[in-house]
Order: sequence, then structure tokens, then C-alpha cells
Amino acid sequence: MKKLLLLAGVLTLCTAAISSFALAADRNRKEDVRVQDRFVGGWRLAWLEEPDGKGAVHKADCTGLLVFTRDGHMSVQVMYHNSQAAPQSGPVQYAQGGYEASFGTYQINESTHTFTFHVGGAMVRSFIGKDLPRTYELSGKQLIVKSTNPNEHWRVAWEHY
Repeated sequence: MKKLLLLAGVLTLCTAAISSFALAADRNRKEDVRVQDRFVGGWRLAWLEEPDGKGAVHKADCTGLLVFTRDGHMSVQVMYHNSQAAPQSGPVQYAQGGYEASFGTYQINESTHTFTFHVGGAMVRSFIGKDLPRTYELSGKQLIVKSTNPNEHWRVAWEHY
């Protein structure tokens, strides 16, 4: 009888442990889905900070649209109001003729607050096929994005429509 009670107690503990692991895994999956759900939709450009030719950071005079789809696709467009004001030098040049446009897929890593943009097509063709890792911060209706490349000193805020 003692062995039977001991076996029942061990089985109860094992069942409880498995249940709590399953609940934790389910909670983590739901949190990942919630983060991706916050990305999905259309975003308008709120502001873009970038260095000028002398390295001083300023807000660019531009407008833009960023779109994330639920199935993992994204597209970004930025138009500088004065094409002469678009950055023409520096380590990376995303715009051509005062306009930036690219599309592809994305993957979010919630634990590192990063996402990787896999460029499928771009106005600047040298980006096609590249992976562009980005850090992100979600705050209210804003998504703040920066490059993970230490040589790039831009920062952009998008507001969800």
C-alpha cells in the first residue's frame, strides 16, 4: 500500500511539472505572437534622425510608409522632401535620388529586441539578397528602429496607423 501511495505521489508531481512546463511554453508562444501582432499593419514615418556630412545628427525632412504583414513580409518607402538633403555619403546609402524603397521578409527575435529584414528587392540594388538586422523598441503606438551596425548612426520612429 505504501508503494502504491508513493507511486501515486510521484505521478502527481510529474503531472504537475509537465503541466507547468507546458503552460510556460504556451505563454512564451503567446508572447511571441503578441509581439509580431504589434508589428503587423501600416506605419507612418514620425521622424528620422541621421548624421549630416559633418557627423552632427539632425531630423531629416522626409515622409514614409512601413508595412509588416502577418505572413512575414515587409515593405518600406521613404521620400526626402528635398532630394538634395538625402544622405549622399557615409558607410551606407539606402536612398537613391532622394527616395528609398525596398521589400522582403522579416523575422523577429523578441528576446534580443531585434528583427532581421531579408531584402528581396530594393531601389539600391546592392541591398538585394542582404539581411539587415535592426534593433526595435515598441512604445505605445510607436516603433523605434535603429541599425545594429555600429557604423550607422540613424534612428527612425514609426507610428502605427
